[in-house]
Amino acid sequence: MTEQTATPTAPTEEPAGPEQELPPTGAVPAAAAGPVPAAEPVAATQPGPAAEPPAAPGQALAVAESVPAPKSSRRVLRAVARWTAAVLVLGGLGTGTALGITSMERTDVPGLATEGDGRWDYPELSLPALPAGLPRPFNEANVAEVHHADVRKLLLPAPAGATADKKLAGGWVSTSQYLSVYQKSKRAELGQVLKDSALRHITARGWTMPDGTSSRIYLLQFNSTAFAEAFRDEISDNTSIGAQLIGAPRTDLDETWSSGGRVENTATYAYAEDKPYGSEQVRHGYVLSGDTLALVVQSRKGKAGTERIPFHQTLILQNQLLG
Repeated sequence: MTEQTATPTAPTEEPAGPEQELPPTGAVPAAAAGPVPAAEPVAATQPGPAAEPPAAPGQALAVAESVPAPKSSRRVLRAVARWTAAVLVLGGLGTGTALGITSMERTDVPGLATEGDGRWDYPELSLPALPAGLPRPFNEANVAEVHHADVRKLLLPAPAGATADKKLAGGWVSTSQYLSVYQKSKRAELGQVLKDSALRHITARGWTMPDGTSSRIYLLQFNSTAFAEAFRDEISDNTSIGAQLIGAPRTDLDETWSSGGRVENTATYAYAEDKPYGSEQVRHGYVLSGDTLALVVQSRKGKAGTERIPFHQTLILQNQLLG
């Protein structure tokens, strides 16, 4: 964007009148802007005022007694002046303190540091560049809602402190690798559906956090939006999961999930394994975005289970990258 600078124009003088606007605050009035004329010298021959006759002694005494102010009045004036100066100084100090606090970061102000809410520290996200002349998936010119960018670059990166999964390093993975997240009884059926759905390719990334939470994200890109929607319908619905994941014999809709952060024209489905969930708890969700379907899986062993906030955060960020 080209920065435009307004060129100031010289004000035109208008005759003063009853409806003339006042000058801006701080402007110098036109009468005071020019040089002050020097006082004309008084001619030596000019007669001065006539000297008044001396007053009578009694009259002069009366005038002299009325001129000096009482000492008490002087003390009051000096006290008022001192207090006014003190108030101005304190007011200036208070204003400076307030400006100093408002200019600081919240975490830099003692007592106002924001406590961690469990979110992971993901790096700053950015969308990859598109091939020349091709639009984003939900641009008006992209009726088919196709992702023209390399979907490997649309995978959510791992957060700070994570240990990367070498098998799921952000490259292409096989159909069998993706199907391994589902229970064995469903793999053959889902594999056939993928063959019939004109699947183009699958990419995946995985990592493990210091608290033991394991995350896996798969992106499946189809030849059209219709095939992506059909496969989504095959593995899930609005009330339960059609294909159970390994370690989660039963999952239900995550009632704590809201549509906050969801990108327009996309659909997100979140599921959670309720207690008792055995040795580990599994949370997973699907994001349908045009021709691409994302699967986000998080699990952690132990009674504490997986944390809700980082799971929702991961789901939202992956949704935003696909939008």
